[in-house]
Amino acid sequence: MAQWLTIASWVAVILSLLTALAIAVDVAAHPQHMKIMNVVWPITGLYLPIAGWLLYADMARRKPTRDMHAAHGGRPFWKSVFVSTTHCAAGCVIGDIIGAPIVFWAGWTLFGSRLFAEFLVLFVLAYIFGIAFQYLPIRAMRRISRREALVEAIKADTLALTAFEVGLFAWMAFIYFQFVPRSELTSPTYWFMMQIGMVLGFIASFPANWYLARAGVKPGM
Repeated sequence: MAQWLTIASWVAVILSLLTALAIAVDVAAHPQHMKIMNVVWPITGLYLPIAGWLLYADMARRKPTRDMHAAHGGRPFWKSVFVSTTHCAAGCVIGDIIGAPIVFWAGWTLFGSRLFAEFLVLFVLAYIFGIAFQYLPIRAMRRISRREALVEAIKADTLALTAFEVGLFAWMAFIYFQFVPRSELTSPTYWFMMQIGMVLGFIASFPANWYLARAGVKPGM
């Protein structure tokens, strides 16, 4: 069982890196109108190997986003929300990828557990990057002050990115307490498990983004 899991983990990790690289190369040749999406799509490939490329090809490469309003009106609502969720998830994923090694190498614990330290650090970093990913396009596309843009970004993404992290953390807790033997950060199995958690986080975040788009708090993409 452990051997097959290790093999599957290596396959998933390698495919995810190749998917992210393929998207990055293609994005360089076909830049997105919204610049932040040039970063979002390769990051999406990191937790959706192969599928990330197919989704990018369908939702971005063939029909590049001209602007947020045109994109919302020119594609089915669920696709608009899906792209919005990739945007939200990308900031979270960066925070998670950076945060986990920090906690591991620093040896931090919270309440005697590295897991709880990861929860804290990952959430803080995911929140910072998530809000930044929302703030940057708002500032680029709207003539409003920095403070107003920050407030809009916080309103638009707090619920969605919190939902993402809740989905990820629930999976991390399950793995931590139920999965034996526990994998260390330096093993491919750890990152394979994180990929699964990020997919679950994406799924958890999708309804939140749907609600926010329907309520007019954030536009579809």
